[in-house]
Amino acid sequence: MTMPRSRAISVREIELEGHIIDSNILPQVFDRIMELDGEFEVLQFQMGKKKTETSFARILVKGKNETHLDQILTEVHRLGARIPEAENSVLEEATADKVPPPGFYSTTHHPTYIHMGGRWLPVERIGMDCLIVVREGKALCVPLSRIRQGDRVVIGEKGVRVVPPERPRRRSLFEFMSRQVSTERPSKNLIRQISDELAQAKREGGRIAVVAGPAVVHTGGAPALAEMVRLGYVDVLLAGNALAVHDIEANLYGTSLGMDVKKAETVPGGHRHHIYAIAEILRHGSIAAAVQKGTVKGGILYECITHGVPFILAGSIRDDGPLPEVITDVVEAQEKMREALADVEIVLMMSTMLHSIAVGNKISSAVKTICIDINPSVVTKLMDRGTAQAIGIVTDVGTFLPALAEELRKQRKLTEFAGKEPAEAAPAPPKGDAPAEKT
Repeated sequence: MTMPRSRAISVREIELEGHIIDSNILPQVFDRIMELDGEFEVLQFQMGKKKTETSFARILVKGKNETHLDQILTEVHRLGARIPEAENSVLEEATADKVPPPGFYSTTHHPTYIHMGGRWLPVERIGMDCLIVVREGKALCVPLSRIRQGDRVVIGEKGVRVVPPERPRRRSLFEFMSRQVSTERPSKNLIRQISDELAQAKREGGRIAVVAGPAVVHTGGAPALAEMVRLGYVDVLLAGNALAVHDIEANLYGTSLGMDVKKAETVPGGHRHHIYAIAEILRHGSIAAAVQKGTVKGGILYECITHGVPFILAGSIRDDGPLPEVITDVVEAQEKMREALADVEIVLMMSTMLHSIAVGNKISSAVKTICIDINPSVVTKLMDRGTAQAIGIVTDVGTFLPALAEELRKQRKLTEFAGKEPAEAAPAPPKGDAPAEKT
């Protein structure tokens, strides 16, 4: 296709390769060029004829001048377009801590590679809005706060290749419901399919992360999430002070925000229970100590500690207490989250918009995400991250979690984790012993 105008004076060829038609990548590139008032001409196009075959396009992009052309190329680069000639990435040193050189490359959350010494290096732990630093022959995704003086930082898009998400070739729930938001009450079939995906991930050695807000406790879903931890379907829990406080409050006093969790009735004096719960943990010195001494005898955090499942509690300005394990340094919390999310295959985001967005910015678009919230706008926001493997469910998490736990209970009887029977996957240690090593 050739655009009718001819006033563009700066041109550059780009290439696109992969499942660029059914994944809607090629139309997005055309749209972006036109939105930026550029022009394009398709020089070569080869379309894959089968589901598994890829397509290829070579396109001439035209801009009014070099500055305008660079703006267009920057945008289409983020959609997976690449310059045909394999130029090496440009590196410049940071002049001080947290002070990168001008024009540094800002990452997307799509898998990214840089060209160095005749080969393409994968950028490790890719995440959104970070920089690429080359250290000891490796390309690393580094947040601005972690840039150090002398770091060799990638400048511009030259020698950088982005691989946007494509529709999965394997038939799965994520292919069938990709980027859809279901506003209907989740059916048993849908929940069973989600449990199948979680079980499949565990069978293949994948890691599952859960991001959860205090609504999990308020709605009565905490016992189900605790059971998921006990069954081995949670490899890391990411939350805030509130989830932990109300989880402990529910187990010490049977309330959440002063409401009886089972009867959904206000308890006289219950508004003080969350503060009492915090004080009790502070008296022990930590949640782990309260578990080991038998003060906390159940709940989400109890199961995490008992079964050696790591959890990260990131603090906020509104926190009461906070609990001893809460990380109040925001930069430190971000770094702990990045480390914990390495190699995660599936993330369940449940009833916490801010923590879920934070996690979404720190994981690759290749990670499968399941978003559950009662608010449709929250689910839509979490889904709109440019991943081809995300589903959203608008529902009460207190209804969703017990149904999911029931399906996972059935999976436990049918599957094996790492060559062991699921019942043996995460044995509880005797009280006072160190937490058992996670399977």
